[in-house]
Amino acid sequence: MTQLARFPKLSVDHYKRILREPAGPVRCVIDTDTRNEIDDQYALAWAFLSRDKLEIEGLYAAPYSFQERIKEQREADRIRQRGATSAADAALLARHIALLQQLDQAGINVNDDRQLDPQGTVLVSPGQGMELSYQEILKVCDKLDIDFSDRVFRGSDCYLESPDEPVESEAVEHLIATAKTASVDDPLQVVAIGAATNVAAALLLAPEIIETVVVSWTAGYPTTVMDIVQPSFNMEQDLPASQLLFDSGAPLVYLPGFHVGAQLSLSLPEVESWVRGKGEIGDYLHWLYINNPHHTRQGFVDHFARSWIMWDLINFAWLINPAWVPSFLTDAPCLSADCRWYRQGQPRHLMREALDINRDAIYRDFFRKLAALI
Repeated sequence: MTQLARFPKLSVDHYKRILREPAGPVRCVIDTDTRNEIDDQYALAWAFLSRDKLEIEGLYAAPYSFQERIKEQREADRIRQRGATSAADAALLARHIALLQQLDQAGINVNDDRQLDPQGTVLVSPGQGMELSYQEILKVCDKLDIDFSDRVFRGSDCYLESPDEPVESEAVEHLIATAKTASVDDPLQVVAIGAATNVAAALLLAPEIIETVVVSWTAGYPTTVMDIVQPSFNMEQDLPASQLLFDSGAPLVYLPGFHVGAQLSLSLPEVESWVRGKGEIGDYLHWLYINNPHHTRQGFVDHFARSWIMWDLINFAWLINPAWVPSFLTDAPCLSADCRWYRQGQPRHLMREALDINRDAIYRDFFRKLAALI
């Protein structure tokens, strides 16, 4: 697939200039599905505690929904009960059998909404997820004693139905207007830590902004990995939006979740030692850790020898100190309908991709900034 015709064609020099490693304070907007789980709240807290490096100009609530994933898990449970009758059945069951067994051990019925989602934040529609995220952004700001309400915007209440049908929202309107005040030498960093719906809609409505923005997005596997072990939530939710990030030619910093961001695991003893008691936000982040809505959904009944990945810290690590997230320039791949990478024909436009991460340096910076609150 070639770059979509509606978008400006940028030169190699333009990509190299705009995708250079950030230095000094950078302008940014943050697109986040904040109530999806707990990593977004940790990432937002770190971002606000790093305003010497980040000039945050807007926060956007992104849609999220686990309905399709849970629907698939329930189908796998039905296959388990009746037995697989096809190769497709067997493959679906194999993908979810470990989770189903964990739920069995915890005494949780995957078909019982109340057992699976006691907090009411998992089994929601994309629009409900967006609204929950909007309210959660305001809560994080409140815990930080920051009044940012005039720069928090609701995003789309649904996913894109196709790559040609953008969904308008307050967030998209603000993103477009802000991007038009940026330049190749002072680009707007669009920090995307959820489904790419809002970002894709802005690109479709105003294709010219690809000249002045850099989108950093975390999801999936490195583009050198040709197969997948498990799906990426950020990627699979709104696949047309995900594909558009790679097909539009928008300058992109791709931050693979698996193998790279997955190194950002955090244990309860660390949270108790270096997060709890560090102001209202520290206590709230600790509460979130021990009340993670996905512990129930995954059948976790304790914290013994467990950790949780704070995936979304990677985007801010890249902006605060790019040495913590080693990266390289490469050609943008295509993203298939089953969330696999492929390349065909001549190399496409440039993008930047992370290949490693300095987990300890990132957490030292985060914990020191939390400690400074008391």
